[in-house]
Amino acid sequence: MALILHITTRSHWQNAQQEGIYTADSLETEGFIHCSTPTQVVSTANAFFHGQPGLVLLCVESDRVQSAIRYEAVNGELFPHIYGSLNLDAVTQAIDFEPNADGTFTLPPALQN
Repeated sequence: MALILHITTRSHWQNAQQEGIYTADSLETEGFIHCSTPTQVVSTANAFFHGQPGLVLLCVESDRVQSAIRYEAVNGELFPHIYGSLNLDAVTQAIDFEPNADGTFTLPPALQN
């Protein structure tokens, strides 16, 4: 089992829970849902979500994901991408992911070893 993480808004996650399945805009526009490993997620958040409040980290158990997961090179790193919708039973936890006062993100204590 590998833990992969997906950053989304709290409202998008709440909608997914009501609908019974999670999709992201990138699934329509790029064909997959962007994810990160625990070591990548802070740099991803700082690059694409700087200062954005109302976010959650979806903790996804990769072995439970029904869609295909491919690790693909982006800027010299391999990032997990989910090629299809995300079944909710693969999400083990949704952690509030708020920016610091300066707009940057740090790894939530629940994910620190």
